[in-house]
Amino acid sequence: MSAMPKDDRLDATDARLLLALSDAPRATALALADRTRLSRNTVQSRLARMDQENALLSFENRISTTGLGYPVRAFILTSVRQRKLDAVGAALAKIPEVVEVVGMSGVADLLIEVVARHVEDLYRIAGAVLAIKGVKRTTTGLVMREMVGYRVTPLLQTLADDGPRPTS
Repeated sequence: MSAMPKDDRLDATDARLLLALSDAPRATALALADRTRLSRNTVQSRLARMDQENALLSFENRISTTGLGYPVRAFILTSVRQRKLDAVGAALAKIPEVVEVVGMSGVADLLIEVVARHVEDLYRIAGAVLAIKGVKRTTTGLVMREMVGYRVTPLLQTLADDGPRPTS
């Protein structure tokens, strides 16, 4: 049995396990154990630890919004009055088409990812964001195509092959 990592970072064994899980998301612990040459108990304990430490994202991230009838995707750069930031966040959470909001530094305060059924629907959603009390201005960018989708496999492969990279 391999040793558990000594800190919160994943180790090469975790990375190999996650690569196997990425290749076969519905695999059982026994199948993952076979693919990674680990014991079933090791696989289960490592997955449980990663889940507990929030190293695994929710299944929700694997659901295509296009498949739900929302093929239009856009990002809305938003400037807000800082003292209203929490209220703006709460209001954004009430808009079903808002799929993610991140706070930023630089050109805008928030980056809001939204999905829509069509461009007229996007216009409605962008208007709803702009109407939130505390929002100063927005700039909407329509996603024309995805160049590089969300991915962590190259990072996992690096960790699995070489172990952690030294920081400088």
